[in-house]
Amino acid sequence: MIGQTPDRLKTRRPRPFDLGVSARWLEAHVRPVIRRGPLSPRESALADRIKHLKKEAGSHSPSAPTILKLIPELRMRVDACFLSNPYATELFLDNLYREVIRPGKLRKLLEFYPSQNRVIADKLANGLGLATDRLFIGNGAIEIIQAILHRFTGGKILVNLPTFSPYHEFVRPDTEVVYNVLRKEDDFRLDLGEYIQTVRRERPDTIVLINPNNPDGGYIPYAKLVALLEELADVPNILVDESFIHFACEGDGFAFRSLTREIDRFPNVMVVKSMSKDFGVAGIRAGYAVMAPDRVKALLDNGYLWNSSGLAEYFFDLYSRPEFQADYERKRVHYVRHSRRFFKALTTLPGVHVYPTHANFALVELRRDDMTAEDLVCRLLVRRGIYTRACDDKKGLEPGRFIRVASRTRSENRYILRGLKEALR
Repeated sequence: MIGQTPDRLKTRRPRPFDLGVSARWLEAHVRPVIRRGPLSPRESALADRIKHLKKEAGSHSPSAPTILKLIPELRMRVDACFLSNPYATELFLDNLYREVIRPGKLRKLLEFYPSQNRVIADKLANGLGLATDRLFIGNGAIEIIQAILHRFTGGKILVNLPTFSPYHEFVRPDTEVVYNVLRKEDDFRLDLGEYIQTVRRERPDTIVLINPNNPDGGYIPYAKLVALLEELADVPNILVDESFIHFACEGDGFAFRSLTREIDRFPNVMVVKSMSKDFGVAGIRAGYAVMAPDRVKALLDNGYLWNSSGLAEYFFDLYSRPEFQADYERKRVHYVRHSRRFFKALTTLPGVHVYPTHANFALVELRRDDMTAEDLVCRLLVRRGIYTRACDDKKGLEPGRFIRVASRTRSENRYILRGLKEALR
């Protein structure tokens, strides 16, 4: 019967997906038996399998469930490769259980078609304080990026390096990609004056700005970004990715500033937002973009009718409620506060350089010759069950030197720090 909940779901609340036991338990019980020195033959064999999976994944890292399925001997305890706020995931699960699972409404979300794109956009518009005709709902930010690149980008696109690879991988075959390489000597900061000169010289029809940038966490302050957009008003398409904007706090407080309310002022700007980063719900595939109404219409006229899942629609409905946003804001500030402490602690590790970050991850450079980034990632995973990301596949980064580490819960961050100290020893 529709809406009926099985007895096993009524007896207790389901636990969220868990990669292992708690980090606090690990600190007390596992640390004393961790081996030091070179990897054993068994550990080396596991490391080789991890490297093979990474190679098969191309310019992205294999997900934690993929690794655990294909290498079941591994015990993954902390996923510091996935970029998300774990406290917000718990908030979503609490609401999902109370409003959907316990009342027996899960079957409806799975059995019936979700609402169409425009209907979901109308729900989200209320929560964002935007007009519905300026919102495009996507099956994750990846779908939106590809839709924009294929629909609006013409002969040339300018992309900063290092960056999120789909912005240069998903362009049409007839689109030329021009790279603006950021210098590590400048901590990968974007020099706005040089950037404007590059745009004038190359004359692209599309430019991409990720703010904060992935994988280094570099940030353009709001006032400078607006001034840049004014200077580049003649560029047909400016794509601004704000997937990590909730972690980019200006000043001494924890407030963040989004460009979504500037679309009428800059009709050439399209703002992309992934929901998996700040809410930890990558599995339901939810994202949105804010752009001029004619651009939204152009995308909707070419498909994307039922491109969201029932769970994604429920999330957007939840996100639009003031009470949920208030709860989330407390989780966000809590997460940002202890993430800052985590990144500060990372800078004390020997033999590495940690780049300044305004996101929920840090780019770490190994400044030693006896270990590569891939070796460090494998050692952490095999010995400690800590999954981080080697950045050898990132254009603009020297191979073998960089890893990216995400901030997790407070206890998990302590465990990551101890694992890194041991691995770098």
